[in-house]
Amino acid sequence: MYRLWLIFAQTATILLAIFFVVSTLRPELLPWQPRGDIVTIKEASPAASMEMPDSFNIAAERAMPSVVNIFTSKEVNAPSHPLLNDPMFQRFFGERFESKKRRTSSLGSGVIVSADGYILTNHHVVAAADEVEIALVDGRKAKASIIGSDPETDLAVLKIDIEDLPVITFAQSEAAKVGDIVLAVGNPFGVGQSVTMGIIGALGRSQVGINTFEDFIQTDAAINPGNSGGALTDIAGNLIGINTAIYSRTGGSLGIGFAIPIHVVKQIMEQILHSGSVIRGWLGVSMQDMTQELAESFGLKTTTGALISSVLREGPADRAGIKPGDILIAVEGDAVQNSSDLLNLVAALSPGDTVAVTVIRDGVEKKLNVRAGVRPKQM
Repeated sequence: MYRLWLIFAQTATILLAIFFVVSTLRPELLPWQPRGDIVTIKEASPAASMEMPDSFNIAAERAMPSVVNIFTSKEVNAPSHPLLNDPMFQRFFGERFESKKRRTSSLGSGVIVSADGYILTNHHVVAAADEVEIALVDGRKAKASIIGSDPETDLAVLKIDIEDLPVITFAQSEAAKVGDIVLAVGNPFGVGQSVTMGIIGALGRSQVGINTFEDFIQTDAAINPGNSGGALTDIAGNLIGINTAIYSRTGGSLGIGFAIPIHVVKQIMEQILHSGSVIRGWLGVSMQDMTQELAESFGLKTTTGALISSVLREGPADRAGIKPGDILIAVEGDAVQNSSDLLNLVAALSPGDTVAVTVIRDGVEKKLNVRAGVRPKQM
């Protein structure tokens, strides 16, 4: 019995030794090891990865150097106790108790549009600033001067004196279509330059209530505080708009942002550079949109046109014979859809030009010639 046990123990030891050697040196010979072909994978080269069709890296690299951060500051009076303004109090305690001043700062974005140092941004970014400083992506900084601004479209032109500036390329914003992919470049919340992506949700968006003159590109590319004045580009990195505002209940992006199309921006910029301000046509009327109820009361079948609610005495419209209650439906043959449309058509007129307008009065169309005036400056 002992001999049998010894033979078994020796045999088990030999088998365990063989198993150890095989599992270490040739594990594929064991029956429970998975058998399969060795898969050869093909990895993309770094150059091929950079050319991926679903990447916007090239567009971002083209646009980002031309987008700058704008830092503004203003000196304001710090809150003080009413006694500090009392002459008797100041007489006894001197100037050391006079109201102190402090500086407030804010930030926005801008776009370099000329090698001469001209930068586009929003009027509201620099409107209340005493000092404006520009910071480029490459780390260079410079003080900027305000060449001019237009509160009614919320655009401003700045200038800096720096050489070798990266200039953005303008696109044809009139060719933009709903559904086109766009990139928004700016400095949201001051976190640093960022790029977001979305599509064009609507074109020619007006009556938003942001500016006097509105012809916005609407996009769902994330635009947040600090993005104002930044670039909206196409997928080639070309500028199609200046980011201006968002619709938000929280202060952050909800997917509805607005940009001023670049064909409008160019017109405003050229006037600012030429004269320091924007000169627009003016009729001297107040107007309102036609509603279904108003159309029915006038016996009309459509709600197109703008109802003239008042006429400024001795203004251009008054001298041309336009009266309150007239429904203005065309300017120089261009149909007027609503009051916003009329405002834009009239603003595009050159002051001094005589144009034909079509009105409906007592149910009858009537053509009148009116000489456009100069729109008063809006503060």
